Amino acid sequence: MKIKITADSTCDLSETLLRQWNISLIPMHILMGEESLLDGVTVRPADVFTHVQNGGKMPKSAAPNLVEYTDFFTPFAKDYDAVIHICVGSKFSSCCQNAKLAAQEFGNVSVVDSENICTGQGYLVLRAAKLAADGLPPRNICMRLQALAKKVDLSFVLNQLDYMAKSGRCSGVLAFGANILGIKPSLAVIDGELKVVKKYRGQLPICVGKYITEKLADRDDIDTSVVFLSSCQPKPGCLEAVKAGLAQYGKFEQIIETDIGTTIGGYSGPGTIGIVFATK
Repeated sequence: MKIKITADSTCDLSETLLRQWNISLIPMHILMGEESLLDGVTVRPADVFTHVQNGGKMPKSAAPNLVEYTDFFTPFAKDYDAVIHICVGSKFSSCCQNAKLAAQEFGNVSVVDSENICTGQGYLVLRAAKLAADGLPPRNICMRLQALAKKVDLSFVLNQLDYMAKSGRCSGVLAFGANILGIKPSLAVIDGELKVVKKYRGQLPICVGKYITEKLADRDDIDTSVVFLSSCQPKPGCLEAVKAGLAQYGKFEQIIETDIGTTIGGYSGPGTIGIVFATK
């Protein structure tokens, strides 16, 4: 069967991976000033940071609507035996709801809730493409993805809380206090929601090193086939700290480096860095 894998742009897979696995993305809308821009197409994280640093209001993201999803699926539904679309987690956005409504217009389009964001979603997208290449039927792929969604572990460390505060996701007082005290919060997706799980204190590379050690050391429940290393304008020494930790504790067969895109990076801010893997 000819199976097409598609996803929301929030999956943050690189152009190289998208081309290699013939994956197509539908972009999120980024509302910046008076403009409605397209995630990864007409706007990048650096554009958001420049806009905010120059006094602009924090941009907002919006899901593609029903018509946009229908138009997006239409050519693939005609050209392929089946289309499998992996959405950003339904607790983060209305993308999944809109995509499922649009899929009802077709007899061969399936929608999977990744229950995740960023490369947590991307982990499922890439796995879907590999399963399709292996010749699994669409129903089996969807079942495997739904099971895998529960096992994907996404977490990252923020360099600052300023962008979270400007987007209304935490208070300005909390962000100011964290910056004064040098606190670097670690966030993770738990049960489909983003939560603060740890607060580190000190220089960012040192905090990142502690974060990697605590995530990976003395664990035997990790699927070591692949790990994503995702970052947004990483600070000096941070990528090196993560890679050292991966080499010492992870023993992963493949490390895929990706840039955090506009939808997530615009809220987390520059310096954000994290990893994504799956448990057994």
